[in-house]
Amino acid sequence: MIKGVIFDVDGVLLNSMPVWENLGELYLDHLGIEAEKNLGETLFEMSLEEAADYLISHYNLKKTVEEVVQGLNKEVEDYYAKRVPLKEGVRQYLEEFRERKIPMVIATTGDRKNAEAALSRLKVLPYFQGVFTASEIGSGKDQPDIYFAALLQLDTEPEQTWVFEDTYQALRTAKHAGFKTVAVYDKANDKNLAQIWNTADIYLPEFDDFNVFWNRVSEEEKEQLLIVE
Repeated sequence: MIKGVIFDVDGVLLNSMPVWENLGELYLDHLGIEAEKNLGETLFEMSLEEAADYLISHYNLKKTVEEVVQGLNKEVEDYYAKRVPLKEGVRQYLEEFRERKIPMVIATTGDRKNAEAALSRLKVLPYFQGVFTASEIGSGKDQPDIYFAALLQLDTEPEQTWVFEDTYQALRTAKHAGFKTVAVYDKANDKNLAQIWNTADIYLPEFDDFNVFWNRVSEEEKEQLLIVE
């Protein structure tokens, strides 16, 4: 029975990868400095502090690590507030779940302010009954705490709740905790695609017609949902 849905934000609801791939270039561009080719690939696996140190040393910036981190964070905030788009097809899924009176919440390892700014601008924040962040819960998605916190809001059981995620670690955690899982493709996770495919109950290469998801749900679950309604 499907009684609740938990959505991740980055890579699932939002196509936010461009800001992380091009963060160094965006920051340097505002300083009037031309970035080296493939700078994004160099910085992608680094923490913000490591990226700041790299930019300072390679571009002779007369700034402290703290100042550069603040600048990088400002680029991220501006992108979420003004430019980040929904993934194509997401709105249809949200509307379909709402029409079926299935409550939805958000569970993200990202920043609450950035997520809410983007989702509010895109006019989808009202679809959700709550927003849960890893920093506020006190653990990342290598632990199921954030999903169990979301259950309290949804008033559901794990086996009744579908979790939409894009990373292998998050999918594995949710699956081991008893949740139903839906993997959403995001280019950032190509290296773990086989593991993602083998872990998730349902794999979505994109948010196409809602029936691609709904028809994969067992007939028994659909019948139980109709009885509840």
